[in-house]
Amino acid sequence: MNNSHVTVLEINLNAINSNLNYFKSKLHNNTKILVVVKAFGYGSDAVKIAKFLENKVDYFAVAYLNEGIALRKGEIKKPILVLHPQQNNLEKIIEYNLEPTIYSTNLLNHFIDIAKKLKLQYFPIHLKFNTGLNRLGFSKKDILKISILLNNQKEVIVKSIFSHIAASEDLNEREFTLQQINSFNSISKELIKLLNYTPFKHMLNTSGILNYATEAQFDMVRLGIGLYGFGNDIKHTKKLKNVLTLKSIISQIQTVEKGETVGYNRTYKTTTTIKTATIPIGHADGIFRQFGNEVGYVYINNKKAAIVGNVCMDMIMVNVTNIACNEGDEVIIYKNQQHIETMAKTIKTIPYELLTAISQRVTRILKES
Repeated sequence: MNNSHVTVLEINLNAINSNLNYFKSKLHNNTKILVVVKAFGYGSDAVKIAKFLENKVDYFAVAYLNEGIALRKGEIKKPILVLHPQQNNLEKIIEYNLEPTIYSTNLLNHFIDIAKKLKLQYFPIHLKFNTGLNRLGFSKKDILKISILLNNQKEVIVKSIFSHIAASEDLNEREFTLQQINSFNSISKELIKLLNYTPFKHMLNTSGILNYATEAQFDMVRLGIGLYGFGNDIKHTKKLKNVLTLKSIISQIQTVEKGETVGYNRTYKTTTTIKTATIPIGHADGIFRQFGNEVGYVYINNKKAAIVGNVCMDMIMVNVTNIACNEGDEVIIYKNQQHIETMAKTIKTIPYELLTAISQRVTRILKES
């Protein structure tokens, strides 16, 4: 069944390629690149992004099993790292030739047991160590136990060792970040000494690539939000191309007399007669209710139009009193990175949240210009 929703998210493939090359320019020629396409490719389209990039990068990463299965069903052949597998889906991970992150002794034991039952040999796994984010991962005290488990079997092999920086975008936390890097170096050295082979290492995310490529580039980096045009710092974002543009149309233009109200709960009362445009996008599409009542804005014919009244499930109303426009005209909901960042800051959140909130009922369209 075709999606008849007129609201669309345009994905600029040329911009993605440009952004990838920008980050490549920060790396050594032999450094592997893993592209993170979790959460529908940060709200875009994970399968389409992966297909476009498959011959340009070395790895993909997803958060959960079903995201990895979607890539495999989309005929993605490259290695896929599952960042947060659960015990009850490890067999499916094996079935779809995905590579699990192992972050606890319990999970490691469980995976080895399944691998033995399935008579596997040297199935790739990735060990995650906690160096300060305190979210997931082994600790340094687990190294001996891990090495004993791994050296007493042939069912699995450690493909990589990795960790995650807690504040790579915040240079005020540089001392803490360097402590994390030193901790990871120490952990890696100790574990590799106990194994009879050398897994590759990775630690840097988007901001890590930009701020710590000298200290912690290692063998691979993990590129996430940067691919989609956000450097987590205005000086870097300015050098990246805009990838995502969210668009809709004007359904109807109304005249609202002075003293009347707009929208649910009558939260917006006019002080003069105004014109409003109703647009078919709402909180079910990812437009946060906090943007209502002149907090957020869209662009119509290159002019800002403030959202008035509460954001509805399927619609917003905007003030077009001083904008020459007609029903059917294009509306830019998210124009570029700067627009998204401004909107995010206004409601005290981050671009990640706005992007990943874009509903799957919004049609995704690929563009190359």
